[in-house]
Amino acid sequence: MSDVINTVLVTGGAGYVGSVLTPKLLQKDFCVKVLDLFWFGEDTLNSEKDNPNLELIKGDICQRDVLEKAMADVDAVIHLACVSNDPSFELNPELSKAINYDAFFDLVDVAKDAGIQRFIYASSSSVYGVKSEFHVTEELPLEPLTDYSKYKALCEEVLLKETSPEFVTLVLRPATVCGMSPRLRLDLTVNILTNHAYQNRLIKVFGGSQLRPNIHIQDMADLYVQALTFPDEKINGKIYNAGYENHSVAEIAQMARSLVGDDVQIERTESDDNRSYHISSEKIKTQLGFKPQHTIEDAIRDLVSAFQHGQAPNSMTDARYFNIKKMQELMPRLPEL
Repeated sequence: MSDVINTVLVTGGAGYVGSVLTPKLLQKDFCVKVLDLFWFGEDTLNSEKDNPNLELIKGDICQRDVLEKAMADVDAVIHLACVSNDPSFELNPELSKAINYDAFFDLVDVAKDAGIQRFIYASSSSVYGVKSEFHVTEELPLEPLTDYSKYKALCEEVLLKETSPEFVTLVLRPATVCGMSPRLRLDLTVNILTNHAYQNRLIKVFGGSQLRPNIHIQDMADLYVQALTFPDEKINGKIYNAGYENHSVAEIAQMARSLVGDDVQIERTESDDNRSYHISSEKIKTQLGFKPQHTIEDAIRDLVSAFQHGQAPNSMTDARYFNIKKMQELMPRLPEL
């Protein structure tokens, strides 16, 4: 049985999910170290900047010495840091592979050497590829369609091979996360449709019958917090999907319209990209008792409120909300960042 977990290292702790997770950990009286390059700004954790239990470390997970310093006196690691989504990955496949996969070997190795008790890895439900089965369970074979998904799956293998009673490992495969965050992303299905509904009063849907699994960002962050407290025997070496409901893109568009306003138009166009992703989250509900408490509608409401109160200025054009645009801006400067 692991000793009590007091100090947690969150890689990517200033990112979309990390900037929601980090305050939750602090509220639960964990000491938190955030290791991040802060590509999207250093203000996403401003609400906690004076918290004595928070340490911000600007550093690169690809550098072993940075990892060794960051993991000193740490009890658990929640590994979120990565080049996220397929288009961003493809901008610079070599760099993306270095961050998402190559660095993972040292991450796990240094964690074990440092005596880390628990390592929680944020994989992705995209590792399954497109399945004909409606209930895509953790037991189905992985058939990733992109390099981003492929390296997520390969990291799972690397981590699970190192599992032991002293080094408790957990792999979570989140659905697409949605909702408001201090480091807001507006390049995710629910968030995209809500942004267009509110700002343009028009939602363009390509195809529409494709299924997309989603999970509210508050639920995803809560799950990471809970993952620090689950008994070892319930999670060690285990893999769990983490989603809510599987809705079609057309259904999500209708939700956005109903919550934003009847004047919002939905324009459907045929698409030859009918990839449909869906997952079952029954295992995590049955075995760990985890059930999301927030709906997709809640995420839409939160985003609309943020737009109304000026919390996401220039939401259609500012590159900080769109990973691919921000990465394109950063690429020429990455060697010096």
